[in-house]
Amino acid sequence: MSKTQYFQFQPFNVGRLLVWSGFALLLLVAPLLFKSSLALTVLSQMGYMIIICLSYNLLLGQGGMLSFGHAVYTGLGAFFTIHALNMVGGGKLPIPVSLLPIVGGLAGAGIAALLGWVTTKKSANTFAMITLGVGELVFAMSLMFSGFFGGEGGINANRVVGQPFFGITFGPAIQVYYLIAVYCFICTGLMFMLTRTPLGRMLNAVRDNPERVEFVGYNTQVVRYIAFIIAGFFAGIGGGLTAINFEIVTAESVGAARSGGYLLFTFLGGASFFFGPIIGAVLAVLAFVLLSEMTKAWLLYLGIVFLVMVMFAPGGIASLIMMNVRVAAFGKWKRLALSYLGLVLTTVVWLVGGAAIIEMVYHVQLEAGTGDTIKFMGQVLNTKDMTNWIGAAALLLVGGGLFELVRRRFHAKWGAIQEEIEKEIHRRGAA
Repeated sequence: MSKTQYFQFQPFNVGRLLVWSGFALLLLVAPLLFKSSLALTVLSQMGYMIIICLSYNLLLGQGGMLSFGHAVYTGLGAFFTIHALNMVGGGKLPIPVSLLPIVGGLAGAGIAALLGWVTTKKSANTFAMITLGVGELVFAMSLMFSGFFGGEGGINANRVVGQPFFGITFGPAIQVYYLIAVYCFICTGLMFMLTRTPLGRMLNAVRDNPERVEFVGYNTQVVRYIAFIIAGFFAGIGGGLTAINFEIVTAESVGAARSGGYLLFTFLGGASFFFGPIIGAVLAVLAFVLLSEMTKAWLLYLGIVFLVMVMFAPGGIASLIMMNVRVAAFGKWKRLALSYLGLVLTTVVWLVGGAAIIEMVYHVQLEAGTGDTIKFMGQVLNTKDMTNWIGAAALLLVGGGLFELVRRRFHAKWGAIQEEIEKEIHRRGAA
């Protein structure tokens, strides 16, 4: 008796097509909407930061591996790329500039393959401590081997090398942006596809229940090791794009501070969802490029935000978005609209008061020699005038008190709505 094999295909996903088409369109038109040189710089940095944060989330969010040394693979990818760029300029390497980020990716994957077997031998806290040690080791090496790392000055290069391809020289910043945008779209798509493969699902299983994975016959270390190499590859591509964008790579690229930044913003965006690191990457660039120019206390603000998110929203911004999408899907979001408005208004009052105090304290401690006045939100504050301190403290206390009252009412409404949603889900299931 002959056997007939049937193949079943998933239905065409219109929603997913619209999301990816919108993402591609956004990358395409963004520099046409924001035409200033600063905006183009910010957009370029967002592009490769998205790749790096998504690659980090392959470890943290998908595999449950908390790494403190991800900058090793982005940084070394950047160093290999900039050396390759110099070789292209010297006529020693016949590779177009547009393919050089792949050199960084291969370097990142190679280093991950070399260090990953030892790193992934353990999981959880032991894994985190090993990555921290590896990161510190590579950073120390960057100061010792100046021939490769360039010492404190780093390695410079010129990205305008070789013959122009259809007039593309990568001299203008807009051409570099579109190169980053192409890599951003392709790498994001590939990493999303990876999460839907058997390897991606098994990586999730290793994260959630490694004992059961071993029971069904899989080697959890091998799964982590493969994911580690793939994450290193995409991290190297992100690092290669940074080298082409800035035309310089320094030892800071492999430092612990850079690794901490990737961890912080991936967590803030939301490691539990694929699009969470994209949000985190955007926030990272806005913080490092814009917020750091607005205030000297930007690291303090960043630390406070991180502390608040860890305490009240450990799932990150993406989790907050998805929880509200769930409420809206059941038609109950309107009941929360006024509460959200109250939360926003009281939070603004609270933050204005707190920020005014922080800015005045920073001015007194660090810039007292420049005068007694500072500009804050269009207003002039005098650090010698107690009225300003009392007013800021009043805003902080009143805003905080009102926020707590609104938050309690919001919490009660939110709990009631969640109970209604659960009852509705059970009713539909029974039907």
